[in-house]
Amino acid sequence: MITVIGAGLAGVEAAWQIARRGIGAQLLEMRPLVMTPAHRTGDFAELVCSNSFGSVLPDRAAGQLKWEMEQMGSLILTAARAAAVPAGGALAVDREKFSATVTARLSAEPLIEIAREEARELPADGVAVVASGPLTSASLSASIAAVTGARQLHFYDALAPIVSGESVDMGVAWRASRYTDAAGGDGDYLNCPLTEAEYGAFVDALLAAERAELRDFEKNDERFFEGCLPIEVLAARGREALAFGPMSPKGLDDPRTGRWPYAVVQLRQDNAAATLYNMVGFQTNLKWGEQERVLRMIPGLRAAEFARLGQMHRNTFINAPLLLTPALELKTRQGLFFGGQLTGVEGYMGNAATGLLAGVNAARRLAGEPLLTLPVTTMLGALCHYITHADSETFQPMKANFGLLPPLPVTIRNKRARYEAYARRAREDFLSANYANDGLKEVVR
Repeated sequence: MITVIGAGLAGVEAAWQIARRGIGAQLLEMRPLVMTPAHRTGDFAELVCSNSFGSVLPDRAAGQLKWEMEQMGSLILTAARAAAVPAGGALAVDREKFSATVTARLSAEPLIEIAREEARELPADGVAVVASGPLTSASLSASIAAVTGARQLHFYDALAPIVSGESVDMGVAWRASRYTDAAGGDGDYLNCPLTEAEYGAFVDALLAAERAELRDFEKNDERFFEGCLPIEVLAARGREALAFGPMSPKGLDDPRTGRWPYAVVQLRQDNAAATLYNMVGFQTNLKWGEQERVLRMIPGLRAAEFARLGQMHRNTFINAPLLLTPALELKTRQGLFFGGQLTGVEGYMGNAATGLLAGVNAARRLAGEPLLTLPVTTMLGALCHYITHADSETFQPMKANFGLLPPLPVTIRNKRARYEAYARRAREDFLSANYANDGLKEVVR
């Protein structure tokens, strides 16, 4: 039997892949007995940040990674599609339905033994996958540090507020996706426009607002992950930083003027009933009272009802370039694998994909088979290569992106055509190596 620690996106993928290969897996999950600062339930694969898994388009890095995961029999993708809500070219889910689906599937799998207990230390021997996530408990963190002998790194992640859909003033906001006909009424986002004066007043209020005090365990390091900056941190970099970032109006014609506003706040559907909407890119660590005051300055949100306010929490990851092989096995201990955000990958799909690969390789290690390392021309192969070959002195978390892939043999200046070529090569190399459903001993239940 293989031990899997953590039932987040990576852990459930690892356990699922192990079971699909006819091997027993013991899945340890400390929630709800021991909660984290960000989680609310004891369900598996609970989403604590956005409800979006990113693009499904074939010429996007996230879309290519999903394709590779689908070929390898991803449980997370299956559950996500079953719980999908409208999101244009992205895959977004009703988060409660998604987690419930994942929990039910794993609970019904006879080869997976679920133990609701805290793993306070790493297994002393045997094959195991560590996928305890960015909020790994203090005791397990200490055990990981003792085994790896390396200093752990930390960064801060922030959650965006969620508002009640019925509290959005649709006399001000309008429904549209970028670069689509705003008058068509079939866009997947609610858009709240700001004039230049309204934008300036909002930025002033944001910069003057009081931030929440970090918890004691978070005060030793104040480094932020660039891909998930709180809006107040981004605004402090320049008055127009938000207008060129999460509040960019590009491609959004206001139906009342026929023009782009000066700035826009987008809201993305967060549940199947379309009653909740996530403020896109609005991660924040302002005090909750300050959040309500400042965010209600946004036109269309004057009477906003917040189902969840933003917060910031610490994420933990290991120094993967020093510690892991591209097969996600610890260099100094055969049979101990790591998956998910703990490895230094970012994004839901990156977390799940590395958990999937860690599970596959854990099963192969137990069976005495060669470990699987995907070509660097594939998205997952490139991501794993990056986190295990980056500069260990400056290593920071990384999302899947085409910039990780080796250059094409010919120069293609058009970005979309170049990305299409990257995706085409990745799929060809993946299929030619016959990685799809590698090593399966039984069909998925």
